[in-house]
Amino acid sequence: MENRTKCFRIGVGIKCSYCQSGNCIKNGKTLNAKSRYKCNSCFKRFILNYTYNAYQSNLNQQIIILTKEGLGIRSTARVLDISATTLLKRIISIANKIPRPFISKGKVYEVDELRTYIKSKNRLVWIVYALERESWKIVSFNVGARTNKTLKAVLTTLQLSEAKSIYTDGLRNYKYLIQKKIHKVIRFGTNHIERFNLNLRIHLKRLNRRTICFSKSPVLLSAVLKIYFWSELII
Repeated sequence: MENRTKCFRIGVGIKCSYCQSGNCIKNGKTLNAKSRYKCNSCFKRFILNYTYNAYQSNLNQQIIILTKEGLGIRSTARVLDISATTLLKRIISIANKIPRPFISKGKVYEVDELRTYIKSKNRLVWIVYALERESWKIVSFNVGARTNKTLKAVLTTLQLSEAKSIYTDGLRNYKYLIQKKIHKVIRFGTNHIERFNLNLRIHLKRLNRRTICFSKSPVLLSAVLKIYFWSELII
């Protein structure tokens, strides 16, 4: 009995796909006759070579790279050899794991809106986001109609961080949402964020001017933007 247990644990050199622990044992076989292992640290079961590419350990990183390089949903699915449905679920899952960035106090920000649509060109939505001028980092964004509610979701974050100045374009709504002493509307005041608008248009296929790609839901659009803006926070 002792020898049998020892043989059962010969797969100990295997590392767990989830927690990278080496405390693994054999745990029978799958329906495809592949050896299955169990981790005694996180108690999860896994196999070494998955047939379906969606189970590969580095898939999330590949999705992040291809998304930021401008590939659409179907293009990414073809490159990774997975279904589009699986890819959509995985994008939302990745986005949910990305934390919001830390915002320093007393910084200078630029805020602007970028117009796009969902499903139909008659269903317009705006991407409102704030760029920290010194670092060129996006600190907050929101997707919705061009209303005070959508704008306020971004501006409240900046005001809580005790922003030194907030530069915007001439949109009248900002006058009622930003304190007069920190609100700046000047020529070339939003040059940085206008340039970042161009980056978004070029890098994300769904935001291109002339393209057949488009967003089918605000949830997916927000998830893609979150990956583009903040994916380095989980790498």
